[in-house]
Parts: sequence; C-alpha cells; structure tokens
Amino acid sequence: MYRIGELAKLADVTPDTIRYYEKQQMMDHEVRTEGGFRLYTENDLQRLKFIRYARQLGFTLYSIRELLSIRIDPEHHTCQESK
Repeated sequence: MYRIGELAKLADVTPDTIRYYEKQQMMDHEVRTEGGFRLYTENDLQRLKFIRYARQLGFTLYSIRELLSIRIDPEHHTCQESK
C-alpha cells in the first residue's frame, strides 16, 4: 500500500493531481489509515499511470473517464451498437 506522496512519486505526478483525479471520479481512495491518510494499491498506481499516459496522448479527461469505465465494465458501451 502507498500513501499519496509515495504514489505521486512513483507515477511522476503531484499529490494535488491525484486529488484532482479523485474529484473527477477517475480514481478512488476507499482505504484510509486510522489517522485518515489515503492508502493506494498497485492497481491504483497502474490506473494513475494509464491516466497520465492517455493525457500525454492527447485524450481529454472525459474520454479517459469513458475508457476507464470500459476497463471496469466491458459491457459499458459508449459507441453506437454494431448492426
């Protein structure tokens, strides 16, 4: 498990960036320490790296949020159904 500063360093972003992605519902922080600090998993690190890479490729936050929802729920469709 990583605290927010550790996760930020591993993903080469700032803690504020992580908090922003949480507000945009692109990342969760369900686990906290008894002191209230956020804790993140390896999956969270991979998700953050995916978001960062998609941003570098020019995807909008809206598009990334859609891509993430497809990753989580493969039945989620954002394109017109095939005939």
